Amino acid sequence: MHQDAHEFLNFLLNELVDILEKEDQAAKKEGGTSSPSEKTVNGPKNPQANGVQKEPLVTWVHKNFQGILTNETRCLRCETVTARDEAFFDLSLDIEQNSSITSCLKNFSSTETLNAEDKFFCDKCCSLQEAQKRMKIKKPPHILVIHLKRFKYIEQLGRYKKLSYRVVFPLELKLSNTVEDADSEYSLFAVVVHVGSGPNHGHYVSLVKSHNHWLFFDDENVEMIDESAVQTFFGSAQEYSSNTDHGYILFYESLCANKS
Repeated sequence: MHQDAHEFLNFLLNELVDILEKEDQAAKKEGGTSSPSEKTVNGPKNPQANGVQKEPLVTWVHKNFQGILTNETRCLRCETVTARDEAFFDLSLDIEQNSSITSCLKNFSSTETLNAEDKFFCDKCCSLQEAQKRMKIKKPPHILVIHLKRFKYIEQLGRYKKLSYRVVFPLELKLSNTVEDADSEYSLFAVVVHVGSGPNHGHYVSLVKSHNHWLFFDDENVEMIDESAVQTFFGSAQEYSSNTDHGYILFYESLCANKS
């Protein structure tokens, strides 16, 4: 049975967090006290029912992969803006033929109008109102993981289909339209590639940059490749192509962290 690499990535990161939290709790029980160096993920300590103050643990998974999204909704009647923050480990982007990661990110943060059956309940107006909604990256992560939504359910076919669209992912990426603060610069260091023409079968290979060299991993086979070879995994410019090796999950590292 074919397993999805994106689902596995989410499972792996969440499982690592669970393991680290359990290890931390076990260490606290043995030591009888909490470490003064621990920090909270969001805001102040949360009081528990038994009177013990519990601090959400910030693991190395959070420090490296977690970012914060802000979902802003503006009521078109009273102009009140409602903002809701949510944490993320990766961004899933809709893709189009002959596009780029930059354009996909722009679409991700584009303004959507909520009307008709999708009206927004405004707390100030106390009723359903037309509104504009926009998603922005409030806090970019140290490692930005981008998942390209290459598997789409087609109503007419009654099944999922793989989108072999050509989506250009640059070696250097700037987050400009999605972040509230200054531009965030990233460098590509790994790509998970799906090999195959459909969603229910295929194979995964990966490209990883190590010590300024790109390596190609295919099960137990590892070989060095030229940096220019990365672009062969952008996708197919035409729907029917013999090339079935398409970039699926991209890993970018923040350049700001490297400069500091």
